[in-house]
Amino acid sequence: SYFECRRKKDSQFSEVVFFGLQYLLKKYLTGPVITEQKIQEAKLFYQMHFKQAVLDEEGWRKVLEKHDGRLPIRIKAVPEGRIIPRGNVLFTVENTDPDFYWLTNYIETMLVQMWYPITVATISREFKKILAKHLKATSGSLEGLDLKLHDFGYRGVSSQESAALGGAAHLVNFCSTDTVAGLLMAQRYYACPMAGFSIPAAEHSTIISWGRNREKEAFERVLDQFSSGPVSVVSDSYDIFNACKHIWGDKLKEQVMERSQDSCLVIRPDSGDPTETLIEVIKILEECFGCSLNSVGYKVLPSYLRIIQGDGIDLTSVDEILQKLSDEGWSAENMFFGCGSALLQKLNRDTLSCAFKCSYVETNGKGMDVCKQPVTDPSKGSKRGRLSLRRNSDGLLETIERGAGKPEEDLLVTVFENGSLVQDYSLEEIRKNARLRDEELNPILHNHEQELLHNHIINGIH
Repeated sequence: SYFECRRKKDSQFSEVVFFGLQYLLKKYLTGPVITEQKIQEAKLFYQMHFKQAVLDEEGWRKVLEKHDGRLPIRIKAVPEGRIIPRGNVLFTVENTDPDFYWLTNYIETMLVQMWYPITVATISREFKKILAKHLKATSGSLEGLDLKLHDFGYRGVSSQESAALGGAAHLVNFCSTDTVAGLLMAQRYYACPMAGFSIPAAEHSTIISWGRNREKEAFERVLDQFSSGPVSVVSDSYDIFNACKHIWGDKLKEQVMERSQDSCLVIRPDSGDPTETLIEVIKILEECFGCSLNSVGYKVLPSYLRIIQGDGIDLTSVDEILQKLSDEGWSAENMFFGCGSALLQKLNRDTLSCAFKCSYVETNGKGMDVCKQPVTDPSKGSKRGRLSLRRNSDGLLETIERGAGKPEEDLLVTVFENGSLVQDYSLEEIRKNARLRDEELNPILHNHEQELLHNHIINGIH
């Protein structure tokens, strides 16, 4: 069987970032995972659930006796972090012992949950493309790109494990997060001691607990408490424009100006229309603190002052905000963004059309290519035969069906075999695989390449 993200006409996403399989394998499938106790528990559980005996008790006991409780399964997969056009095989699953043909699809449910880290990593990388485009255009470089999108999503996901998987998937592309569970996953499963960073930040409770008339004192306390490093202060508890003009830009102006690039104040608006609010805020800050022009002629606030927008951020709004700021003469250097639910939660298995299907069977030693072809929805047709992934003579990735691929060209790597992990990727390797390509940093060239790719698809080559 195999897993893919089906190609979908007019989809927002044409390619995916492959990530997360190593966690699932290490956590749930490696080692002796079948025990007599589990068999007995499952027998009782499924008898109660189905009200009839459906568990293949002898089959599971055979796994225990013949394979010491290790799963006789081989999984071949794309290297983690690789960018793969949709419609291609991402991993294959096969049983290594013919007695256990039923195991291949038994583990489908767990493996299809790969949709989540793949989708988060893909969306996170799309953010990175947008941020890179605007940063390059308005500053002339990509310095600081890895810190431009901060993961605010921990509290908005459905579980601790979702926070860990989604948080780690974002860290494939960025080094900025508040989702501690993602950092721990990267540490424990991807050999990265510290994958992401954050700064001290005030939130509404730490401001409003001073009372409405003492907002200035609350701000001042935060500046004093964190005098030597950067600090973020939410400033819209009452009136963001008043806070920027009369508190930051007047009463606390000297304390703000005493700070440096290494201890900058990051002001956080958190309500209203993001684009309109940010334009107004940055104009007020310019009036109070001034600005300078960078090497490509865009305005930059003093190095001790920046803005982070974490409310209402998604792929559409971040592009709109940065375009509007650019139109008004402002560099993307002034901005950081935080994203929660649009990064980790407003997505599902259909976002990238993730599917797991059987493609090849052997009965009594005779092989047969199989597929599904529903008459009611041709887009749900599946691939047939033994699959491999290769780069063709045009440099494009393509899936070879019906066992016609050459083993030496196959880009799928064996990562799991008979209960053992046989390939262990570090987050560092995965990040290298997921780096933005040159054409993604040059929109004009990229559009030309897209046109060539489109022609390949039209002509049936890809």
